[in-house]
Amino acid sequence: MQDTLTKEDFLYTVVAERLENQIENNILKTGDKLLSLRALSKEQGISISTAYKAYIELENKGFIEARPKSGYFVRFSPSQYPKTPQALKPAFNPVKASVDEMLRLVYKSINQEGIVKLSRATPSGSLIPEAKLNKAMMEAIRRSPNSCTGYEEIEGNLTLRKQIAKHAFNWNGNITEEDVVTTQGCMEALVFCLQAVTEPGDTVAIESPTYFGIFNVMKSLGLKVLEIPAEPETGINIEYLEKALKTVPVKACLFVPNFCNPAGGLMPDQRKKQLVELLAKHQIPLIEDDIYGEMYFGKTRPKTCKSFDKEGLVMLCSSVSKSLAPGYRVGWCIPGRFIDKVISLKLNYTVSAATPTQAAIGLFFETGRYDLHMRNLRKALHTQCLRYTQAISDYFPKDTNVSRPQGGYVLWIEMNPKIDAFVLFEKAIKEKVSIAPGQIFSTDGRFTNYIRISFGTPYDETIDKSLKKLGTLVADMY
Repeated sequence: MQDTLTKEDFLYTVVAERLENQIENNILKTGDKLLSLRALSKEQGISISTAYKAYIELENKGFIEARPKSGYFVRFSPSQYPKTPQALKPAFNPVKASVDEMLRLVYKSINQEGIVKLSRATPSGSLIPEAKLNKAMMEAIRRSPNSCTGYEEIEGNLTLRKQIAKHAFNWNGNITEEDVVTTQGCMEALVFCLQAVTEPGDTVAIESPTYFGIFNVMKSLGLKVLEIPAEPETGINIEYLEKALKTVPVKACLFVPNFCNPAGGLMPDQRKKQLVELLAKHQIPLIEDDIYGEMYFGKTRPKTCKSFDKEGLVMLCSSVSKSLAPGYRVGWCIPGRFIDKVISLKLNYTVSAATPTQAAIGLFFETGRYDLHMRNLRKALHTQCLRYTQAISDYFPKDTNVSRPQGGYVLWIEMNPKIDAFVLFEKAIKEKVSIAPGQIFSTDGRFTNYIRISFGTPYDETIDKSLKKLGTLVADMY
């Protein structure tokens, strides 16, 4: 696969985007017939093969369909999208993070064979460039003077850290390799950053709903959590946080501003700046989980809160676990003014992350393979997001609300209040379909009629049948 776009690639993408915009703006409505390939070719001054590619692009996204001997028609328009879920506001009371039996059962289901894993927010194996990763691993071992058998520097592989610093340019970061510390996955980065700025018994503000793994971390560190509501489209409710800070002694914040899991919200850049300024005023560190930041569907990568950090209070954490190689466990953090403390913690707990995987990922970045892979992955995820959303609109009851993420891996679905999400989970498992019930995304089981579904697997007949079965199960619970 070439690493450059041809003129034909550019033309069909432009035509497809223009037609998609007309469908999104309801200029072209569901059922409208599109121009024939020959007519589109003539009107746009493009070849018939380019016109065909444009229509295939829209067909893959589910916007149009080809009807035998009739041509192409608009299949789905945004006017058919369900409403977005509502944000639920928790109390100001900090609570001890807990992990209950429900979470254990959900984890267990993820690893069962024969289960359609709609609960797993990771890329499908078919989206991972295994052959190229293997090549990078072998090349990294060949280049190493000791075949990657020795310890890395405490801060991490130098090539990898240089590449992370280089890629920070995409989110308006201005850092060097000296600002980066590598870790074994993003979760270890979060743990080190939390330990650097808190003590057992301290209160940490997190978004609600949030990834259930965060509760495990908070519990293991003896921390209390204060849940801040997150809007499904714009993320953290900063006004709620500002009010809470007046009465609750918050020691640190841990937020996911870009495509938070499970709600999927993307905090606008101006809101990120506002959040950073608010926390700087109170001298409260912000641990920013940016693990989904590269999975954007728009034309440009969203900025991070770290982009607006002037005092070193923002500690950015990320990894390639969601974008490239979950099993490699290659992560990193940019801890700002707390870097010496983080390095000390890493020395105490792990000394050094795995040498071969760090070297391989560093080389994968350096050769440009990562950028090419991410272009393909983002395109695939965007298409899958649209197809899953359309299926839910078709198969679930009409009062179902669905998030509209601009990136990431997951859909946050609000159902009728009559529906108990955990009961639905139990029914779905019997049908060999795994979902994540909403109760596991808060400390008090608040999201009883919400579920999270991942669109990390390419849409096919199995996924279609699974979503149809889920919709039927939901309808039967009314």
